[in-house]
Amino acid sequence: MHIDGACQCGKITYDAEVDPQVVAICHCTDCQRLTGTAYRVTVSAQRSRFHITSGEPKLYVKSADNGRRRLQFFCSDCGSPIYTTGEDEDAEQVGIRLGTVNQRQELKPRSQSWCSSSLAWTQNLTGLPGRPGD
Repeated sequence: MHIDGACQCGKITYDAEVDPQVVAICHCTDCQRLTGTAYRVTVSAQRSRFHITSGEPKLYVKSADNGRRRLQFFCSDCGSPIYTTGEDEDAEQVGIRLGTVNQRQELKPRSQSWCSSSLAWTQNLTGLPGRPGD
């Protein structure tokens, strides 16, 4: 599936080819802190199928508990997380942050990881009152 997207301010844009079956939620505490919310949703793409079309994202390197480094790319103006990748064999995959994807309504999460770190209330939001806008 072809997707495109941008950060909140529009400075960074990209396009990619993704497999819509590879959309995942991560509940790890790193993702909670990096997003400032309860979890992160990512769609994966082959590095060769992901292209920045405008702007230059800023890089933050996060070293995991296992010693592997994750390269976190974000907009230096608005702070939107754009994508992540790794080093060596981990560099072949890019994890695109779903909130920046223009076609995000078409991409449904198919798996979750680090559920031991999940916040209990994230598992069932259907009972919360809601409004169509604010």
